[in-house]
Amino acid sequence: MVSQNEFDYTLRWWPDQKPEFLSLTPAGPKVRYLQAGQGPALVLLHSIRTQLDLFQRVIPKLTDRFTVYAFDYPGFGWSEIVPGADYREPVMREHVVNFIERLDLRDVTLIGESLGATLALTTAAVLGDRVKQVVAFNPYDYFPGVERANLLASFIIKHVRAPLIGPIFAAMESRATLAGILKGGFHDPRRLPPDFIDELVKGGKRPGYSNVARAVYKGLASYVAARSYYARIDVPVTLVYGDHDWSRPAEREANRARIKHAKMIVLKDTRHIASLERPEEFARILIETLSTARSAA
Repeated sequence: MVSQNEFDYTLRWWPDQKPEFLSLTPAGPKVRYLQAGQGPALVLLHSIRTQLDLFQRVIPKLTDRFTVYAFDYPGFGWSEIVPGADYREPVMREHVVNFIERLDLRDVTLIGESLGATLALTTAAVLGDRVKQVVAFNPYDYFPGVERANLLASFIIKHVRAPLIGPIFAAMESRATLAGILKGGFHDPRRLPPDFIDELVKGGKRPGYSNVARAVYKGLASYVAARSYYARIDVPVTLVYGDHDWSRPAEREANRARIKHAKMIVLKDTRHIASLERPEEFARILIETLSTARSAA
């Protein structure tokens, strides 16, 4: 049964339309998604340990030009938690493919941040002509991943991944620890909305979520391995990195070299969560990139 919890926060920043639920396959799982605006299709793919509300500062800047779709991955946010589900990259990529195909979206621009950026790139590699281009903000495809955020993240995530004690640490997530880890994604931590932390904590209290979190963190190797798909991408790609992102310059250049039609943009005074830290620049890059693509066509 759907509860008001699943809509309250989103309706605060986007009151025009309530999110809906969609079964990705006839057997599920059900995901919560938002469709807003009109125009060419954009699919926004969120980061690790967040949900579609990550884009709360970006979506309102896009809806007069584009039809924007954003969804909570299975197990994330308010989407269905399936006990024992796999959260490695190939399965998560399949969820993105199913979402696009279930809504029969075409000429899609895939836009992702962090884990979502990696999924945008690998989805483009396998989905063929449904994808028009990709804009990938700070792809999450290197070791040790989120542990680079800060010392707190390194300590917590390392223990969440560990055998035996991992489930205990995953179940111990508090508002303070989550806020501390998320602040490691910002050059200016004041840009992290306090009420967004509250929303993530609320979703994280759902039965079974601690198992999801642990599975996602343990699946990092699959996202690193997914870089092998980048060479298969045949559409234009814009890689966007914060100048203080967790990735290292050599890792960024390696990704640009792997992708045939890639260009790179570096955002000044930005760390890993650009959609909240630099929403104006995030939206500007999308609008300019898509306008250039239409002019070229």
